[in-house]
Amino acid sequence: MNIIHNSRPPYPPFTLDSAIQKVRMAEDAWNNQDPKSVALAYTIDSQWRNRNEFHRGHEQIIKFLTNKWSKEQEYRLIKELWCFESNRIAVRFAYEWHNDQLEWFRSYGNENWEFDPNGLMQRRYASINDLSINEYDRKFHWPKGVRPYDHPGLTDLQL
Repeated sequence: MNIIHNSRPPYPPFTLDSAIQKVRMAEDAWNNQDPKSVALAYTIDSQWRNRNEFHRGHEQIIKFLTNKWSKEQEYRLIKELWCFESNRIAVRFAYEWHNDQLEWFRSYGNENWEFDPNGLMQRRYASINDLSINEYDRKFHWPKGVRPYDHPGLTDLQL
């Protein structure tokens, strides 16, 4: 796969506003569930740890995301800035989804991100736990795609 190295503002070092913008851009991209588009926000040799899996580079990221979103149906994600410094951002997140048996889950986690000077993520470390929920306990109600800007975030939802 030949994906051209690009740049993705805002660039480090981050300010509070640019870190919040970076987090929302990542949330929006993941909610659109287009693995190739999501991969463009990462360096060509980006290193990931996602739960107990390790991935490196665009091809592995695309394969991972394609598999993820085929299993995690009706996926809806909210990310929130936790802290930042220089070229690093930490976020907390939650997402809701169901499996093929229509069993619903809310997955909670934290991510640590490190960016190169072009604003591309070169390292992503994610720790995630899944909680089985009833469908009526869902809190993320919007059509597939980007979370509406008036939809509450994690703090407002007390998650």
